[in-house]
Amino acid sequence: MTAYAFWNNKGGVGKTYLSFVAACEYAYRNPEVLVYVIDLCPQANVSEILLGPGELAEGYRSLIENQSVRRTIGGYIEKRLNSPFVPISDIDEFVCKPSEFNKRIPENIRLVAGDYILEVLSEAMRQASQLAVPLDSWSKVMSWIRDLVKQLRAAAGYNETFFVIDCNPSFAVYTQMALIASDRVIVPFTADDSSRRAIENVFALLYGIGEDQLSAYAKISFSEKAILNSVNVPKIHTIVNNRVSYYEGKPSKAYLAASKRVQDTVDFIYSKNKSPFYNKRVKPSSEFSDIRDYHSAAIVSSLTGTPVHKISPGPKRVAGERVQLNKEPLQNYKKDLLSFVSRL
Repeated sequence: MTAYAFWNNKGGVGKTYLSFVAACEYAYRNPEVLVYVIDLCPQANVSEILLGPGELAEGYRSLIENQSVRRTIGGYIEKRLNSPFVPISDIDEFVCKPSEFNKRIPENIRLVAGDYILEVLSEAMRQASQLAVPLDSWSKVMSWIRDLVKQLRAAAGYNETFFVIDCNPSFAVYTQMALIASDRVIVPFTADDSSRRAIENVFALLYGIGEDQLSAYAKISFSEKAILNSVNVPKIHTIVNNRVSYYEGKPSKAYLAASKRVQDTVDFIYSKNKSPFYNKRVKPSSEFSDIRDYHSAAIVSSLTGTPVHKISPGPKRVAGERVQLNKEPLQNYKKDLLSFVSRL
């Protein structure tokens, strides 16, 4: 089955929450599939939501405290640093079952939890990739997460697998590893000009597509190294227009105007080079996934660790505050989210 990376070079566009939604709703609708979430963000937000939300969540703390080996992606990276060029044999210790901590989560979800130690280890990871011997040190180190995906697939035996990889906005070495491990990329954005520039950065960083000035850095760029080392680079699968503002039942004119700038930018890139896109037959803007804004529902879901299919309308008590979820906007929000998940 497919591995999806959720990434944008800009933070705050909703990639972590969409990762949570994608994992839970896909797992709920496909109970025969093992859904793996790999959290490659040092903030570990999707891990906290799955395990039991909150900065001091007991579920998450149990993976990193009083352990001889951190039961997280950080623990996996630490072990790989000890033997950079040979995959490790035992990966079970880095995988947990979120439903054992948070009963709302489907039982067929597995998690390799995020870890702030990724930031600490990133320089060591980068140095390992630059060793002169072996000659393919870069490709071997950059494939650590891909190795993990392959091993998890193999461990699943006859069970089908589906992977959701939540990425950090930065293009740090661990983000590059996450993308190399993925088959396809989901790019969420919000309709503003900073999101438009961030999407341009996605194409420049991942595929080397952009301004002519980039050619001066081609030999040291990620995209060039990936080509030279025959390393997998994922395709853009879906661009998600997230948190669309509605007015009188329609997207607001201001939001449409800002969104069109993003659409035009992506379509222009497509007109020049179709290779980064999973579906090369149609303009990307015709396949954007639009998700309307319903902040209250997203807050209730993320702060309580509740999948979308389990959210009901009515008053909710969240962090000591009363939050009202109205039926019609909740139904519309669910419809948009589930339409997005159905495309995976």
